[in-house]
Amino acid sequence: MPDGSFTQKLSTEGADMLTLAGVNDGNLVELSRLCGVKVALRGDSMSISGPQELVEKAGGIGRRMIERARQRLDLTPDDVLRISEDDGTSDGDGGDGVGPASGTEGRIALPGMRKLIQAKTAGQAEYLKKIAENDIVVGIGPAGTGKTYLAMAAAVDALVRKRVKRIILARPAVEAGESLGFLPGDMQAKVDPYLRPLYDALDEMMPQERVQKALETRVIEIAPLAFMRGRTLSDAFVILDEAQNATAMQMKMFLTRLGVNSQIVITGDKTQIDLPKREESGLMQVERILPGIEGIAFHYFTDVDVVRHRLVRDIIKAYAEDGD
Repeated sequence: MPDGSFTQKLSTEGADMLTLAGVNDGNLVELSRLCGVKVALRGDSMSISGPQELVEKAGGIGRRMIERARQRLDLTPDDVLRISEDDGTSDGDGGDGVGPASGTEGRIALPGMRKLIQAKTAGQAEYLKKIAENDIVVGIGPAGTGKTYLAMAAAVDALVRKRVKRIILARPAVEAGESLGFLPGDMQAKVDPYLRPLYDALDEMMPQERVQKALETRVIEIAPLAFMRGRTLSDAFVILDEAQNATAMQMKMFLTRLGVNSQIVITGDKTQIDLPKREESGLMQVERILPGIEGIAFHYFTDVDVVRHRLVRDIIKAYAEDGD
């Protein structure tokens, strides 16, 4: 072993080793890259070798990785990067090792799913906390920050715990700079392409057969925003996705649908407005006129909260710097 080299061993007892190592040992490779140390799994321990200062830094991150693997939480190289960037990284004493999302408000356990849905950033944990405490929450931020995914998880959680009787998911049917032409089929077939991301998120929250039954019995309803007119939405958890593409008139119509024992979460990205230039975005309007009303909370995500591929965060930064 070279002079000045130091080795620390961390117990991995109880951890899922495949989760800990990652695909092709990707998590270990990322920890090694981030800290400039050598990392290996041997028996029931993680071995970290290198200069003592770097090993101690890697040890704090390694403990958090091991704790996540013990709890069977997702762990990818991007998660390792986020753990390393968390200002609260410590030596692990007294903590649960899951970083900024510690605490029950940062986790949702859904029946029938093998994994916990875990807030991966402090911003995501705060978003879930606001959803738990307010009747209307507006989540604004860039793509990949989990705005819709976490709102969907909160909605399914409310449904299975019988806090609401149904979930309603709505989106404006606005084309994102493309013309889809005349789509075949009935009305549902025509609008389904706009709603597909909601179906995809829902499929990750519930077993497929339960999703299908809930859709058939209208316990879960996925519909274009225009279909909300004239309705009163009681005993429901309602999510309006891609709200930047709702007109001011549509947004007012939607918000006034709120009925007894209902909750609304509105999500949107102000940088991706596809409305004709003469139309004011309803999301921009509510941001201007609704702050300060008790029971309505605004939450702003930043590129730090991006939980997709790490390149997504860099791409968002590049576009912001370019002024587009």
